[in-house]
Amino acid sequence: MSGDLLAIGLFSDYTLRTVALGSAALGITSGALGTFAVLRRQSLLGDAISHAALPGVALAFLLTGSKAPLALVVGAALAGFVGTLVVMGVTRTTRIKYDSALGIVLSVFFGFGLVLLTFIQRRPDATQAGLDRFLFGQAAALLRRDLVTQAVLGAVALAAMLLVWKELKLLSFDPDFGQSLGFPMRALDVLLTSLLVTAIVIGLQTVGVVLMAAMVIAPAAAARQWTDRLGLVALVAGLFGAAAGVIGAVVSAEAERLPTGPTIVLCASAIVLVSLLFAPRRGLLWREARGRRDRRRLRLAAVLEDLWTLERQHVDGAHAHSAAVLAVMSGGAERSLAELEQQGLVRRVGDEWALTDRGRAEAAGRESR
Repeated sequence: MSGDLLAIGLFSDYTLRTVALGSAALGITSGALGTFAVLRRQSLLGDAISHAALPGVALAFLLTGSKAPLALVVGAALAGFVGTLVVMGVTRTTRIKYDSALGIVLSVFFGFGLVLLTFIQRRPDATQAGLDRFLFGQAAALLRRDLVTQAVLGAVALAAMLLVWKELKLLSFDPDFGQSLGFPMRALDVLLTSLLVTAIVIGLQTVGVVLMAAMVIAPAAAARQWTDRLGLVALVAGLFGAAAGVIGAVVSAEAERLPTGPTIVLCASAIVLVSLLFAPRRGLLWREARGRRDRRRLRLAAVLEDLWTLERQHVDGAHAHSAAVLAVMSGGAERSLAELEQQGLVRRVGDEWALTDRGRAEAAGRESR
């Protein structure tokens, strides 16, 4: 499909439009809130919350007998919140490390959720059909009411984040200082966890329990490569998450039998890869280019200083020296001499090299520094 036809389809096709908007809402919310999880080195918390939400979905269905999005989301949120409280309680009251507590809660809650799903699937009625989509997501099944639920919950979570923005910055960078100022850091930790729970549960139907952690981590990790300012990181992470959601929805719609949730995660992973390679200052290619530039400058400076050192050992002052002598002192001197000549710092004297007046002044200035 051409670009024009694709744009027309995105706005005119009900299913594609709903999936794209739902995925964008998910990406914005999870990307912005995931920034704090990444900065606090709690990336696995998203994985634990998403897996812990599964038994909440099953219990909500068993208690209400309804597959209404709001009921299932509330159940998932409560279960995810309980799971995070259990992690906090385990780490505070025992010697178990944070990552070990996350692994324990993730496994236990997910296993319990699978047991409940198996029990539900064996019921004789057909009302349980479709609950298994929370494992891997089924974005194509999104309806307008699902989209409204995602948008409202996402907006509430983002609004709450903005209201306590300064406090969340303290929590992320210096919680001890915040405690000394009298801020309720433990309550803020619980609030941030609640916001992350909200961001995760609204994406369970789109991406699923297994892959939801990637939507929390990937956009924030990619945005962190482009800027050091927290506000910009959160903004860029939300944009990256929205872009991954929309592109993944469009690609899965174009390709036959391509699941939307995994495609969205792959698009987010591609954004992370591009950021790791090409982001200014932090990108691998940028750092390699900067490293080569710095090494070249060091070689030029070394050859210039060697010429200056050799020149001062002669009474006439302007004595020339062969490239072979400089190569012994610096290594790879011929290429450096050619560059220095282009800059007007050295000049040829037959087969030898000598400093120009400008080169002599430059070398003397370097020595004085």
